[in-house]
Amino acid sequence: MKKIIILFSFLFVVSVFAQTDEKSSLSNFLQAGTISVTIGGDFIVTGSFPAFVTERVDQFVSRMYKQVSEKLLANINDPYQLEALQKKIDNFSLRGITLKRSSGEIQKLDLQKFRVNGDFANNPYLKNDDVIIFPDNDIERNFFTVEGAVNNPNRFFYVDSDNLQDALELARGINKAYENVDSVYIHRLSYNGEKMDIIGVDINSSIPLRRGDRIVVLADETQRKEFNVIVLGEVNRPGIIPITKNNTTISQVIKDAGGFTETASLKKAKLFRGSSNIRFILEKEFGMDLEKFNNYLKGWPNPFLSEYEKSTMLRMSNLTEEDTIFFLADEEIRQMINEASIDFTDVLNENSETASLKVNSGDVIIVPPQATTVYVFGQVAHPGLVKYIEGKDFRYYLDAAGGLGELARDEDEIMIIKSESKAWLQADEHTHDIEAGDYIYVPKNPVRSFDYTLSKIATYLSIVGSVATIIILVVQLGK
Repeated sequence: MKKIIILFSFLFVVSVFAQTDEKSSLSNFLQAGTISVTIGGDFIVTGSFPAFVTERVDQFVSRMYKQVSEKLLANINDPYQLEALQKKIDNFSLRGITLKRSSGEIQKLDLQKFRVNGDFANNPYLKNDDVIIFPDNDIERNFFTVEGAVNNPNRFFYVDSDNLQDALELARGINKAYENVDSVYIHRLSYNGEKMDIIGVDINSSIPLRRGDRIVVLADETQRKEFNVIVLGEVNRPGIIPITKNNTTISQVIKDAGGFTETASLKKAKLFRGSSNIRFILEKEFGMDLEKFNNYLKGWPNPFLSEYEKSTMLRMSNLTEEDTIFFLADEEIRQMINEASIDFTDVLNENSETASLKVNSGDVIIVPPQATTVYVFGQVAHPGLVKYIEGKDFRYYLDAAGGLGELARDEDEIMIIKSESKAWLQADEHTHDIEAGDYIYVPKNPVRSFDYTLSKIATYLSIVGSVATIIILVVQLGK
């Protein structure tokens, strides 16, 4: 008989779907499986709402949160208002929730624990006329914190009857990266905040907690970290080289990078310390995607700290206004590169001081190729690279660049800029000091308009007139 009833019920449902619009039929069918659930307390929304008979508490709460928060945030464009409203919306506790059944049964739920351990005792199915009451979320006073060797160090909402094991579970247990974790310190303030008791207990203890407890899970910090040096340029295996915390030498790094290539310019190779800011070199010169290295580069300098350091230097200086301009240029370069002064020609000599230099995580070694050209620019016909020929003076490179332009200054004002030191040398006094990689700069003799010349003459005449007036006054006073 029961089978016949079930069969007729099934045929009835099918006939309903067949005779009406499929979408509306499905809607009517689902409505038949809905119940009424009331939300109260400190939540984003309160009142009675439809829920599905197949929903558990966490599913229902998550759905209501999503629906309501999307509506509230939909028409707000101001980022500050958006941030403030988001904080207000998120200000509810997943712990200490009370579920009241129509039968009079009362359950205490901890959805935060359910999300950690998956225990459905904290996430039961809903029933018709259930009431879900959220506690007041005063987490500034009702809290405990867990720090140290756990997977999720954080501040948590305090619930009566919480103990140490509850706290460790919410913090997702001991982080397995740490070894020999067996002790916990609970820092407990007095009510007036004037006294603190420090309670040392075993990691397996179930000591009851109190509001405001701060739990520290003790462990020596693991040093199994991602210590690396980046080596780029003329080495046989460029890239990230793993190193120890503070015992790897620069010679070992170069060996691990496969050694220098035949075209490496050891005179121009540089070690940039991890405190430098050469991200633009890595991006522009070597085409590196720094998004992949964000973790690795996160210890690089904070712009605020760089500005603070520069400002404190200037505060105690006795520089003139003109000297300050030069200082700021030098300081910007210092912060940009912070390079170590190293003779790379001696790096692979095991007996040298250079070979024993210790590298630090975050350091970058750049080994450029040997230069084979001289760069000529400024007032020349064809500025650009000219092949280097040993022994040739600056005139040879000027001719190779098409000769001087019409507005070029005199020969004694042409400058050689050394590629390594960036020193400026007067070309006519250093005719044979040119090396591969150097620059030759020909400055421009500016064209002055008639108005400019006239204004200068007027300035000079006014000065002469003033001096003449002073002389006349002095002569008159002397009579």
